[in-house]
Amino acid sequence: METTIQTQVRDYYGTQLTTSQDLKTNACCTTDIPAAHRQILATLEPEVLDKYYGCGVCVPPAVADCTVLDLGSGSGRDAFLLSKLVGEDGHVIGVDMTDEQLAVARRHVATHTERFGYTQPNVEFRKGYIEDLRTADIADNSIDVVVSNCVLNLSTDKAATYREIFRVLKPGGELFISDVFADRRIPEALRQDPVLYGECLSGALYEQDFRRLLHELGIRDYRLTERRRLTIENAEIEQKVGNIKFYSLTVRAFKLDLEDQCEDYGQVATYLGSLPDEPHGFTLDDHHYFETGRPVLVCGNAADMLSQTRYASYFNVTGDKTRHFGLFPCGPSPSANSDAVDSSCGC
Repeated sequence: METTIQTQVRDYYGTQLTTSQDLKTNACCTTDIPAAHRQILATLEPEVLDKYYGCGVCVPPAVADCTVLDLGSGSGRDAFLLSKLVGEDGHVIGVDMTDEQLAVARRHVATHTERFGYTQPNVEFRKGYIEDLRTADIADNSIDVVVSNCVLNLSTDKAATYREIFRVLKPGGELFISDVFADRRIPEALRQDPVLYGECLSGALYEQDFRRLLHELGIRDYRLTERRRLTIENAEIEQKVGNIKFYSLTVRAFKLDLEDQCEDYGQVATYLGSLPDEPHGFTLDDHHYFETGRPVLVCGNAADMLSQTRYASYFNVTGDKTRHFGLFPCGPSPSANSDAVDSSCGC
């Protein structure tokens, strides 16, 4: 049964918002879109773009031929972008609970299929709840990559949502999300405010509670790839939220049995430069950039992220875990600003 907040969110995105111009804050905005993505987005139908409410870039590299699940797919902007990136042999499933948004996405499937030169659609949109992906008929261990763009903060049961994500991911699969987080726990009174919730603010997880939640689910290490402070630019809402700081974070996590600290086994990773559109280097997180051809000493967790996932063919990872050298000196790069948050990478 749908909760009161779910009903309010569905109404907010289904009937109250007609385009992104109706948003009351700038929490749902996207910057720094890669050039290759911009070229694809320029080919999408205007209605799909007008009803997009994302807060970041949540499309990881190396998705060709993958099965990708987009949670809270809305009008289908990211799903159609992914449809082009995965290719005709890949598959994209968008899940949303809002009939109006699903109708927009579905009526443009045939147009984009023809535009991309495919003989049949490789994208579909299913109605369901992200707290229970069985409502959208998503099977265990069936998904290569799960993405979500400014939607998981709207979940009324974060634990159930993340549990479902790692249920449907294949072993070695990746969660790659852009979402709104807060620097403290949101007071209950604000959580019940339908506008603040719909604007992706009062449902935001406290960053440390997010870390604890993943740890409880067995995800002991995740990586932060981007952090951006959100400015609300609405005096009335700024007065309501007071000193709470909100951030758009882009996070990746893998369905892997990782350690809860970064341990040193003397392993070395070398990026081969073979990823499309990334010939010069690969960014794993805010403190791991792999220049093509340059060997980099990595912790055991990073080695597993690169060698036991779909990224394995793009890296040469040497060494094993037969000899241990203690904790690995891992952490955000020195150039990271003072607002940066540590990932769960153990330092």
